[in-house]
Amino acid sequence: MMRLILSCALALTALTAQAEIDIQEVESPGGFKAWLVEEPSIPFVALELRFKGGGSLDLPGKRGATNLMVGLLEEGAGEMSARDFAAARESIAARIGYDLGDDSVRISATFLTETQDEAVELLRASLVEPRFDADAIERVRRQVLSSVRSDATDPNEIVSAAFDRMVFGDHPYGSSLDGTLESVAALSREDLVTAHRNAIAQDRVYVAAAGDISAEELGALMDRLLSDLPETGASMPERVEVETEAGVTVVPFETPQSVAIFGHEGLPRDHPDFFTAYVLNEMLGAGGFESRLMDEVREKRGLTYGVYSYLVPKDHAELYLGRVASANDRIAEAIEVIRAEWRKMAEEGATQEELEAAKTYLTGAYPLRFDGNRPIARILVGMQMDDLSPDYVTTRNAQIEAVTLEDVKRVAGELLKPDALHFVVVGQPEGLESTLGQ
Repeated sequence: MMRLILSCALALTALTAQAEIDIQEVESPGGFKAWLVEEPSIPFVALELRFKGGGSLDLPGKRGATNLMVGLLEEGAGEMSARDFAAARESIAARIGYDLGDDSVRISATFLTETQDEAVELLRASLVEPRFDADAIERVRRQVLSSVRSDATDPNEIVSAAFDRMVFGDHPYGSSLDGTLESVAALSREDLVTAHRNAIAQDRVYVAAAGDISAEELGALMDRLLSDLPETGASMPERVEVETEAGVTVVPFETPQSVAIFGHEGLPRDHPDFFTAYVLNEMLGAGGFESRLMDEVREKRGLTYGVYSYLVPKDHAELYLGRVASANDRIAEAIEVIRAEWRKMAEEGATQEELEAAKTYLTGAYPLRFDGNRPIARILVGMQMDDLSPDYVTTRNAQIEAVTLEDVKRVAGELLKPDALHFVVVGQPEGLESTLGQ
């Protein structure tokens, strides 16, 4: 019955897309802060934690340590073995997920109101008292090594790794947060303990919750969950200035279809022109069939099934990237079309019709993101990490609507850099060779 209740809670919408989102700012007696959307209609809570830093905190020579550590958080904690922890979680139908990005450790938990205390205690144990048992370390290490080997034969992973290495070099962004076969194999238990202490700390935590929980209850939950963590973690890495030249880097790989990443520097999330850039990207290549890149590369010429571009505002660097895949004998043409559209948008901007269509889509799609407790909690914690205010959910669409055609033309001329647009291609592309610049 408990599992059925939770399944229903996850399937139902806690708040309708049309409802006003009432965000409460909560501070616990111990000083921890969170955002909360209280919704008592379904006896279920979604909790999101983010610890700023993530995979970029790996120490020199220890690449993959944070990733392996995060993979072990559910493999036994306190007095519980990995099997005991899984059984305890299953018995209360709680879901706890652990994930890692370049800039954060991401933890998601969903649990029933009636089992909140038990769920929080499980989560607390995994954060504060991970066991890092030898057998668990070896089991998860084997999983990571298998993933690293698989990535070495996946063109999509190869092209990402090659682009990152070209742009970021020795910075942690320049290599996979999974680590290498050599670095992962060499990691010791002490390395994992250090990675845990560096990444899971009070001074970098962000919290959001949505569902059947009050502000007072959330405050007590945070104190219980976080008070025993280290007060401070490791220092953040240095910033990276992205510098690219127009041209092509070819990474030979036997495959009938070449895969390419293209891009140059982008904009930070707090840049005053970020919204204009966001609307601009929707028109240029966000992936919809109305975007210029999709129209020119796929619809008119049939060179690909999909092509898209996207802004990547990392914590310590900013990129404007795109991806495309095409047959080896057609990828060169696809690249030329992308180059031409990049330059055309930079020089001419967009049309009023394109702008209105982009605004209509972006403003209409936004409320649909708030379709349940879990996505609401994720949105709230993301807003905090981006240093947005709670009223962003009500002002965001107005900021989209305020973008003018003149804004788009100006930002297109500043953001889009045809003379810095570099393509990294993995495959056997015909008519393409690596260049230093064009």
